[in-house]
Amino acid sequence: MLPVKIIGTGSYAPGEIISNAELKSLTGLEFDSEKLENKLGIFGRHMAHQRGIEETTADFATNAAISAIKAAGLKGDDIGLFIVGTDTPEYISPSTSILVQGRIQQKETWASTFDISASCASFTIAFDNAVRIMATDPTIKYAVVIGVYNMPAYLRKEDAFGYSIFADGAGAVVLERTDETASGYIGSQLLTDGTQFDFIGVYAGGTKMPVTNEILDAQQQGLLSLKPMPGDRNERLWPMVISRLLEKHNFKIGDIDHFIFTQINLSVIRKVMEILEVPMSKTTTVMDKFGYTGSGCVPMAFHHAVTEGKIKRGDRVLFMASGAGLAVGSNLFIY
Repeated sequence: MLPVKIIGTGSYAPGEIISNAELKSLTGLEFDSEKLENKLGIFGRHMAHQRGIEETTADFATNAAISAIKAAGLKGDDIGLFIVGTDTPEYISPSTSILVQGRIQQKETWASTFDISASCASFTIAFDNAVRIMATDPTIKYAVVIGVYNMPAYLRKEDAFGYSIFADGAGAVVLERTDETASGYIGSQLLTDGTQFDFIGVYAGGTKMPVTNEILDAQQQGLLSLKPMPGDRNERLWPMVISRLLEKHNFKIGDIDHFIFTQINLSVIRKVMEILEVPMSKTTTVMDKFGYTGSGCVPMAFHHAVTEGKIKRGDRVLFMASGAGLAVGSNLFIY
C-alpha cells in the first residue's frame, strides 16, 4: 500500500440548480424528460452561462480546490502538487492547473502543476499519478487533485441532447503523504483503446483542426458525436476492470465497502451493481442534482458520500471511471 491518503474533499457547481422543465424554458429546446429522469437519473444540473454567471473551468476547479484545502485544515501554500483532470480546459495552453496554482498561492512557489486529459476518466488517472509522484518524492507533503467539467461551453445552441445531459461542476481531494498504515492507496487498473477516438469529442481547436470561419460555417466546432457508442459498453467494461483490479491486489468484491462510478447513467450503475452482486447501498449517485459532470463527477460523488457519512475512515473504496477515446481509470484505496 502506498503511503498517501485523502484528508480533505471539496465540490463546486455554479449557481442554482436548473430543473429539466426550466432548462427547456431557458434554451427553447425539447428533450425526453421522462427518459432522462427514469433511465439516466438526471433531474437537474448547474450551468454557469444559463444563470448568467461568468465562470468557467478554472473558476470551478479553484473553488473546489479551496473547499478541499479548507476541509483538510491546510493553507494554500501547503500544497506542493496541483493536478487538474479535465477534457474541457480553460485554455489549450497554459494548463488549467497552472491557473489554479496562481489563484490559490498567488506567487512563484516550489509546487508542481500539470493537467491530465483522458476524457471522463481524467480524475481517476490524475489521482493515480498524484499518489505515485508523492510516494517517490518525500518533499511533497500535500497535493490537490481536481476533476472539473465545463462541457456546456462546447455545446451548440441547437444541441438538445447535449444540454439535457452535460453540466458544469468540479470535485477535489487533498492528499497527504503519511507514515500511518490505517489509510493509503492500494492500486489502480487502467485501460485504453485509442481506435475509438472518433466516436465523440471536441475536435476543433487543436493542431489538426484549428478553428476557422470554414469550421464554424460547417458547424464542426464544439462537441461532436460522430458515431453511436455501444449501448452496453460500461456494463461490459466496468465489471471487467473491477475484477482485474481486485485480482491484482488480492481482494474480493465483498471486501469493498463503497463504489463510485462515472455518473452518466443510473440504470447502468444499477445493472453493474447487479452483475457484481452488490447492493445499491454500497454506491453513491449524484446525477439527480448535478447532471453529468464528466471528470468532475467521481470526486463530486465521493465528496457527498464522505460528508453524508456513507464513507467512513477505514472503508475500502473503489473508483471506476470511463470516457471517450476510449479511456478507463480505476482506483482502490482505504479512506
